[in-house]
Amino acid sequence: MIIDIPGIVEACSEKWYNTTLCSVNDSLVRLGIFEGKFHWHHHDDEDEFFYVISGKLLLDLQEGTIEIDQNQAYTVPKGVEHRTRAEEKTIVLMVETQTVNPKGD
Repeated sequence: MIIDIPGIVEACSEKWYNTTLCSVNDSLVRLGIFEGKFHWHHHDDEDEFFYVISGKLLLDLQEGTIEIDQNQAYTVPKGVEHRTRAEEKTIVLMVETQTVNPKGD
């Protein structure tokens, strides 16, 4: 099955959108469309991988903010408190296990 990411992005009018594109073994590949900020949260038992397709993802951690530009990626280790932000529309692929609550633990 071909996944049309530009088509999904074009059809989305929400400023904060998260959908599962597919599963790969025990993991999910999710598409995030971010503009604005999400709440602080963590995932007790799972790492969370972010890959920026377009825009710039600001990842707030307790020790500071990491800027993830287009074609860059970062993995938040399990248990680490974090918050995602985007000052402009930012398109992100996320890879995480099926047990991750996308709204945090």
